[in-house]
Amino acid sequence: MASTNTFVDDLIAEGESLDALVADLDNDQWHRATPAAGWTIAHQIGHLAWTDEVATAAVADGAQWQSILAQAAADPTGAVDAGAQQWADLDQAELLTRWRAGRAELARRLGEVPDGVKIPWFGPPMSAASMATARLMETWAHGLDVADALGVTIEPTDRIRNVAHIGVRTRDYAYLVNGKTAPATPFGYQLSAPSGQIWTWGPADADQRVIGSALDFCLLVTQRRHPEDLDLEFVGDDAAEWSQIAQCFAGPPGSGRQPSAPDTMGVTR
Repeated sequence: MASTNTFVDDLIAEGESLDALVADLDNDQWHRATPAAGWTIAHQIGHLAWTDEVATAAVADGAQWQSILAQAAADPTGAVDAGAQQWADLDQAELLTRWRAGRAELARRLGEVPDGVKIPWFGPPMSAASMATARLMETWAHGLDVADALGVTIEPTDRIRNVAHIGVRTRDYAYLVNGKTAPATPFGYQLSAPSGQIWTWGPADADQRVIGSALDFCLLVTQRRHPEDLDLEFVGDDAAEWSQIAQCFAGPPGSGRQPSAPDTMGVTR
C-alpha cells in the first residue's frame, strides 16, 4: 500500500499542473466563463483555494474548523458558492499567491498527520491519504473546467488513478444521493491507464462491469462529460443504470453535462 507521502506528492504535482495553466492568464481570460454555470476561471481557482483552507482547518481540528462546520450547516447549499465568490473577488495576483500558499500548507500538514489518525470532514472522517486523494480529484476536475474554458487539452497522467479509485469507492454514494438502492453485488472495473497499464477493481468475474478508458471513467465520475461521449462499456443493467448517476464528489446529485455536438466531440478531452 502506498504511503501518505505518495498521495501528497501526487496532490502537489496536480496543483502545479493547474498552476502552469493559469499563471500567465490575462484579465479577460481570468474572468472567462467555464462549463460550471456562473463560475469563471477565477471562481474555479477561488473554490480550490477556499477548500484547501477548509481542509487545512480540518487537519488542525481547532476553533476555525468548528466555525466553518457551523457555517456550512447553516447554509449547506450556498456555502460552496459563497466561498468561491469570496475568493474570486480577490485581485488575481493575490488569489494566485494565496492559493499557492494554501496548497503548500495543506500538503505540509497532511504529510505530518500520524498513521491511523482520522481528519474530521463534512461527511465521515478520513485519513490523510484519503484527504490528499480527494483534494487531487477536485484539483483535476476543476482543472478540466479551466482547460475547457481556455479551449486547451490537459494531457492525462497516471495520477488519475486516484480519481478512478474514488469513483469506484463512491458507487453506492451515487445511488444514495439519487434516492436509489445500490445493487447488492459489487461491479468489476477494467480500465486502461494513460501509461497503458490496466487498472482493475472488484471481482474479475462480476456480472456487472465497466470496461474502457481510465480517463473517460474519471470524466464520468466527476461528471465532466456525458456518458454518450465516453469510451466506456457498461456490461449489465445495473452498470448501465449507474453510468447515468455516477458521482464521486460530495453533495446533492450533480446536473452533469450535455452530450457534445457531433463536430465537437473529443476536442477538449
